[in-house]
Amino acid sequence: MLINVPFHKVKTTAILDENQHATDTVKALSKITVKGEITNDAGETLTDFNGNIYPSIFDKAVKQKTLGQDTDSPIVEFSSQKNILFKGNATVTNGKFEFSFYVPKDINFEYGKGKISYYAASENDDAGSYYNNFIIGGISDNPAVSNKGPEIALFLNDEKFVPGGITNPDPVLIMKLKDEYGINTTGNGIGHDLVAILDNNVDKQMILNNFYLANQDSYNSGAVRYQLNGLAPGNHTLKVRAWNICNVSSETSIDFVVKSDDKLELAHVLNYPNPFTTRTAFYFEHNQPTETFDILIHIYTISGKLVKTITERQTIMGNRSDAIEWDGRDEYGDKIGKGVYIYRLTVRNSQGKKADKIEKITIL
Repeated sequence: MLINVPFHKVKTTAILDENQHATDTVKALSKITVKGEITNDAGETLTDFNGNIYPSIFDKAVKQKTLGQDTDSPIVEFSSQKNILFKGNATVTNGKFEFSFYVPKDINFEYGKGKISYYAASENDDAGSYYNNFIIGGISDNPAVSNKGPEIALFLNDEKFVPGGITNPDPVLIMKLKDEYGINTTGNGIGHDLVAILDNNVDKQMILNNFYLANQDSYNSGAVRYQLNGLAPGNHTLKVRAWNICNVSSETSIDFVVKSDDKLELAHVLNYPNPFTTRTAFYFEHNQPTETFDILIHIYTISGKLVKTITERQTIMGNRSDAIEWDGRDEYGDKIGKGVYIYRLTVRNSQGKKADKIEKITIL
């Protein structure tokens, strides 16, 4: 059986400093640009390779020791190159690529060999390699300066999530980050990790450095996707702290309610705008993401007469539905009169579980 390794090679053609001059030394708080190309075994550029490349820039190797926890297991010293200065996502066009990033302040200032690890993929092929013919160390003569921490936005399961919403016991944390110079994920500086803390339990904080990925062709924005597991039903608060490459931090938090997914539950059923004149949209939250729902809305007069039935099917990846539009007309296309009406929202999932909710709606 063949090992599933990348078929083609990645070649680094240039490392440039902030003045676009070739350099072999990458310094803290400096802007670096890397250029390269995808090649075959003969070193020829693959001009038909179009896709993405995912570079990871590593700080110098550090000395570590095995635990030696067994009686017959000696403690052995070894080198490990694991601190990632930047994890990017760049476009490859006609076999060539280029990306830039700012080097975090939290590097080891001693001079030593760094490493770039590459993986690239197109529709039909992939490529991989590494490059370590450069030095990391020291600090820039013109260092980046910042007095404002990163911008942070938090969601659960998808970006339609709103604070205070409901979720299932195993939601995916989505964190969107942006900073002028980029996010610090090196893990070198004490207390400078990208972390999430659930319900103020600092003893079990989640370190998310390795889950951060820069946006395509960007060094100053990116995202984290992190799977949370087995959260207890009830109210929770998740706090996140992030640092930029200049070691300026920001914090934010999000409140949410976990509902057991044993049965289908609805929350925050509403229509907006309400009151309305010509158009409104219905929304609801639920506790079963990545499900397909059959949605039924019955609209009644206060006396109980049915005036409109709306049906829709949605596959919802998160916990909040897409908009379900209504133009305020009855089954025959006629505009219904002004006043207060009642609507019943009924939702059924693919397993046949149902839930419903009754709310009021006003037409002006």
